[in-house]
Amino acid sequence: MSLVQVEGLSLKYGGRTVLSHVSLRVDPGEIVTIVGPNGSGKTSLLRAIIGAVQPSIGRVIKSDGVKLGYVPQKLHIDETLPMTVSRFLKLPGGVSATDIARALAQAGVPDLATAQLSQLSGGQFQRALLARALIGKPDLLLLDEATQGLDQRGSASFYQQIETVRKNTGCAVLMISHELHVVMSASDRVICLNGHVCCEGTPAVVASAPEYRALFGTGTGGALALYRHEHDHGHDHGPNPDHHHNDTNHDHPEAAE
Repeated sequence: MSLVQVEGLSLKYGGRTVLSHVSLRVDPGEIVTIVGPNGSGKTSLLRAIIGAVQPSIGRVIKSDGVKLGYVPQKLHIDETLPMTVSRFLKLPGGVSATDIARALAQAGVPDLATAQLSQLSGGQFQRALLARALIGKPDLLLLDEATQGLDQRGSASFYQQIETVRKNTGCAVLMISHELHVVMSASDRVICLNGHVCCEGTPAVVASAPEYRALFGTGTGGALALYRHEHDHGHDHGPNPDHHHNDTNHDHPEAAE
C-alpha cells in the first residue's frame, strides 16, 4: 500500500490555477523526485501533501499512522538569536538527548549539537534541518529543494546522505530538485511537473520523454556523467557539507504559488 496517494488534485490561488488534476503515489522505501520549471507548482504540491494548503479539487490520502518529515527550501533564523543546534531540535519540546544524537548522526553531523545556529555554514544548516525532519522517525521524508544555495560538492554530499538515510532507516523520500544530474542518479522514479504531470517513470524513461526534453533539453547526459564521477570518486577529495555559495545560475525558488 502506498504511503501517500494524490488523486486528481487541483489547486488555485486567487483566480490562478497552479495545479491541475495531479495524481501520484509514493510507495514505502522508494525515492521519488519531482522536477519542473519555476512556477510549475512543485512547492505547492508538497504543501498540499503535508496539509499546509487545501486542494480545490481532489484529495491526498495518507496511509494510517504514516509519519512525515519535512525539510524546507529555506528557514530564516534571526542571526542574533543565541540558540544551539540541540536547542533548535528540541523545539517545541518532548525530544530527548538520545533522539537528538540519533537524528544528527543520521544527518551525517554527529558533532553539531553544541554549535550555534548562527555560526553554521549553509551545508551544516541544511543538515540541521534534515536532523529535525528525522527526529520523529518519518516513514516519508519530503525535501523542497533542500540544497538550494549549496555548491555542487555540498549538494552531492547532501543527496548521498539522503540515500544513506533511506538505506539505514527504510523511509521513503519525495523530493523536489532542480539538479537534474542528481535526480537521474539518485531516484527510483521521476515525476515531471508543469502545472500537471507531463510524464513520469524511471529516470531513463523520463529523460527520453518528449515532454521532458521540451522543458529541459537533452543536455542532462553530460551532467549525469559528471555527477557519477563526483559520486564515485568524491571520497578521494572528502566532500563535506560545509561548502556553500549563492550560485546565480541555479533555478531560483518558486514564487509563492
